[in-house]
Amino acid sequence: MKLKHPLPKLACHLVLLVGSLVCMFPLLWMVLTSLKPIEETMTMPPKWIPSVFEWGNYVKAVLYQREKLGYIPFLRYTLNTLYLVLMTVPGCLLSNALVAYGFARIKWRGRETLFALTLATMMIPFPVTMVPMYVLFRHLHWIGTFRPLWVGAWFGGAFNIFLLRQFFRSIPEELSDAARVDGASEFRIFWQIILPLAKPALAVVALFHFMYIWNDFMGPLIYLQDQSQFTLALGLQAYQSQHGGTEWNMLMAAATIMVTPVIVLFFFTQKTFIQGITVTGLKG
Repeated sequence: MKLKHPLPKLACHLVLLVGSLVCMFPLLWMVLTSLKPIEETMTMPPKWIPSVFEWGNYVKAVLYQREKLGYIPFLRYTLNTLYLVLMTVPGCLLSNALVAYGFARIKWRGRETLFALTLATMMIPFPVTMVPMYVLFRHLHWIGTFRPLWVGAWFGGAFNIFLLRQFFRSIPEELSDAARVDGASEFRIFWQIILPLAKPALAVVALFHFMYIWNDFMGPLIYLQDQSQFTLALGLQAYQSQHGGTEWNMLMAAATIMVTPVIVLFFFTQKTFIQGITVTGLKG
């Protein structure tokens, strides 16, 4: 028997380790900076390890107050972001699943052409549609409200439709045929048979959309006008002073708090997430 040489496997692991460290560098720098005193945040050469770990920076970041800037309602920003998550994630799952089911499991004339046109919308950059969408929402008197940020989630998106369509096509047609013989309607087949089997793919879509809403900066910047409506991504800019510099330790502490829910959520759902990515054919 031919013995496998361990060097290629070792080299592969070393490359992956180095790549992981490179990807982890910004996160590590953010966490370390959040624990530094203000005078050590911008020293040259950079000081990696703080001389004193200022754990109180996290308390100050949440209950942040400065004479010229005033109180920053971190809790209000968090509640606004959670409101958008709760308003968009269910709509994203329902609308994309319905459209994907129609493309994957129902035969009708022009299905492939319309699906190709749906995928083509992914090639349109956001700056092209930004002004027309703003004009539309202005005529609807939605500027300054949350509606432009969550209503669109109830009308589907090309990427999520594609992902769910790929998963639905992997489910045997015999299950649907058997349900039709028993007299089940198409919607009942979708709701009681296909959706329960599609939990891994739905989890992937939910996680992607959660991350998108949680980190979205451009949307709230364009459509929100009142500071009490700001989300976390938009509210972090309030830590940047216009009157004498930015307190980077406070900004990094707030950013660390903001990214923690995403990391925790992925940690608890990584098995389902990886399974959904594999089955839908997006790996590689």
